[in-house]
Amino acid sequence: MTYLYLKSLHIIFVVTWFAGLFYMVRLFIYTTEAHQKTEPDRSILLQQLLMMQTRLWMIISWPSALLTLVFGTWLAIESSFWIQPWFHLKLLFVGGLFLYHLICHKLYRQMKKDVYKFSSTQLRLWNEVATLFLFAIVFIVVLKSTLNWLWGIGGLVLIGILLMLGIKIYKKFRNVSK
Repeated sequence: MTYLYLKSLHIIFVVTWFAGLFYMVRLFIYTTEAHQKTEPDRSILLQQLLMMQTRLWMIISWPSALLTLVFGTWLAIESSFWIQPWFHLKLLFVGGLFLYHLICHKLYRQMKKDVYKFSSTQLRLWNEVATLFLFAIVFIVVLKSTLNWLWGIGGLVLIGILLMLGIKIYKKFRNVSK
């Protein structure tokens, strides 16, 4: 019974963590675009967006990431997943996701200091990295050892290509509608 409670809590915090990551990078995009506006719009928007970033990052994203780690570790110990090869691959992707999270934290701190190193288009691409992690981790967990690694890598590449095409199409549509 403990296993099911741990699994439920782990899934809940994975979902809230991903929601926080997806929305945080959207806020990075909006903040970058607001930074390019003229006054008084610039100051008003930046003040609001930076406040939203802080609340999202400190109240939802960080706690969700840490609780995902706590319940995921506990779940792995309770279920002996840690001895299975598919779980090692999952851990590799989860490590990559934590690295992504830390890079987002660096971007958050830079924007707080009024430093904007990336364009909104670059940040839109960055936002899709989390999507690739989501696909990879979910497929690994659901398919476990039945996953054919070549098909899995091919699927991730295809999803990546489709996401990039979607961004290009959106950029063209956005430029036409301005």
